[in-house]
Amino acid sequence: MSVGAVAAFRTLHLPPILGYLLVGIVMGENGLAFIPENESLEFMGEVGVVFLLFAIGLEFSLKQFMAMRTTIIGLGGLQVLISTLSGVMILSYFGVSWQSALVAGGAMAMSSTAIVVKQLTDQAEMRAPHGQSALGILLFQDIAVVPFLVMIPLVAGGAELEINTLQLLFYVIMGGVLFFGMLLIGRYTLRPLFQYVSRTESVELFNITVLLVALTAAWLTQSMNLSLALGAFLAGMLLSETEYKHQIESEIRPFRDILMGIFFITVGTKLDLAILPSLWLPVLLLVLGLIVGKGLLIAVLTRFFVKNNATSLRTGLVLAQGGEFGFALLALALSNEVMSPSEAQTTLAAIVISMAISPFLIRYNEKITNVLLADTYTHQRFKEAEEVSTAVNEVENHVILCGYRRMGQNIARFLQEQGVPYIALDLDPGIVGRTWEAGDPVHYADATRPEILMAAGLERARMVVITVIEVEVAKRIIEAVRLKHADIPVLVRTRDERHLQTLIRLGATSVLPETLEATLMITQRIVEQLGFSPDEVFQMTEKIRRDSYRALHSYYHGERDNTLQVGKKTEAFLHTVRLREGDYATGKRIAALELERFAVCIKALRRGDIRGEEPSADISLQADDVLVLEGGKAECFREVENILRTGGKLAKTAIPAPADA
Repeated sequence: MSVGAVAAFRTLHLPPILGYLLVGIVMGENGLAFIPENESLEFMGEVGVVFLLFAIGLEFSLKQFMAMRTTIIGLGGLQVLISTLSGVMILSYFGVSWQSALVAGGAMAMSSTAIVVKQLTDQAEMRAPHGQSALGILLFQDIAVVPFLVMIPLVAGGAELEINTLQLLFYVIMGGVLFFGMLLIGRYTLRPLFQYVSRTESVELFNITVLLVALTAAWLTQSMNLSLALGAFLAGMLLSETEYKHQIESEIRPFRDILMGIFFITVGTKLDLAILPSLWLPVLLLVLGLIVGKGLLIAVLTRFFVKNNATSLRTGLVLAQGGEFGFALLALALSNEVMSPSEAQTTLAAIVISMAISPFLIRYNEKITNVLLADTYTHQRFKEAEEVSTAVNEVENHVILCGYRRMGQNIARFLQEQGVPYIALDLDPGIVGRTWEAGDPVHYADATRPEILMAAGLERARMVVITVIEVEVAKRIIEAVRLKHADIPVLVRTRDERHLQTLIRLGATSVLPETLEATLMITQRIVEQLGFSPDEVFQMTEKIRRDSYRALHSYYHGERDNTLQVGKKTEAFLHTVRLREGDYATGKRIAALELERFAVCIKALRRGDIRGEEPSADISLQADDVLVLEGGKAECFREVENILRTGGKLAKTAIPAPADA
């Protein structure tokens, strides 16, 4: 049933979660009764929630939190608080007990991380302003579910229970002590433990060590009358700071996905379709509250943070649904008898219906915004395009780079060396801010929009180069380019050859798959060493490229190498520093600073509108000079800026760590 339901829902481009819920509804005790009430099955589902919180902890690093702290704490905190309080007041008005109203309000305050992130990624909107706002709110919701899971057992016992303030304070203090204790112990034990395990090169040992850490942490918090999920979340957050984060995430995913499937099935078994006709009015009101009320609330709150009506409304539409964590709260509330079956049925049905509707709201969020805001939305879009157009109105015969991460920056350097002008477009504010300060012609703009491409001088450009990793984003950029310019060459970078033919059909002039290009480069070096002439080598490689790499598509598949990939990073980082009057380095020669002791060099120096690469060590630095620093470790830049500012005294301010290249 699960295989059939999930396959059918994926074919319809709907979340697999709904497939699992359908299986539980049809096969549960309220349906065909193939799945009887079973505590062991429910416990396996609860362990699925443990692994889900563990995975979220892996994604929740302190660096990510600091970079998005305003959106996460401010916007996300207000949304959860106001949504929960609104739900409590409305449900209490209709005679629901405060304990039940608190759980229902908290459950409906959550949105579906699984649906929103998957849908926005598929639509190439994850890096758009509304995608980033939605992500910040979702991150806070993922954190906020932990205190809800801790609180439900405390309020269990029925409407007559009065919470002892001292007891609640005791649990809060205990949670704080546990958090800092695990943080301290984990910091000094987990990295050495995984270093030892990785040296054995045993995937089996690595897997069971991950399970041991996650389940032991969950057991510790449960033994202190807190939730299983809290310990798993803390363990995941500790491991997120290690170099083994991505390997752990890939190994834990099968356990998480399978057990979460079981969890959603057990939730579905609790939905009784037979009694829903008698509850249709409360269910309808809750669905409207989730979609209309919650969506408008998020839109209004977002407006205070982004100052853009369109982004605010699109964020509200994207998050106007219940989420998977709402099921976890309801399941825990039912097992602790905090909610009555009819109250749980009403809330559960409303969340399921809103989740079923949400993929359509997310898919058409731009069209809905365009209809509702009409002239305002159109005016805002063309205002952004006008800002880009004003900045590049004198540039011609240039290359438009769509995406300015590592590959885009490397291409830009080669173009700059050859004297070819370029304009770069990217949606990462960190990269745009640093590169703009360094003097690079980079603009914060969405390259999937035709008006932005026209503003970037598409009609005057020589070529468009697409370096973004996301294939869906590349497709939309190609469509936007071809909509306005049918003849301009479009080169597209892609990770592998799976999407090669699709991109060519959309209008790409050349598609360069990294894996196949790497094969060609290695082969070229080999045949050159074997004595073939450069002309013969060139003809061979160009023939393969003209044939769309067809000769390289087929090969014999061996057993997949599944050894641990936990090597050290080798890429270099870039960082910019603008000197101020009174800084230690102002007036000093570059050689006198001795930056090489920090494994950092000055890659470029920008003075006014003039930028020089690899400046001489004898140049004296001046106020307002912008130094482009290059180093192998991000941490070194703090010490180097301290030297530049104070000459080595303790810095009073910290700088943000540079973005991963």
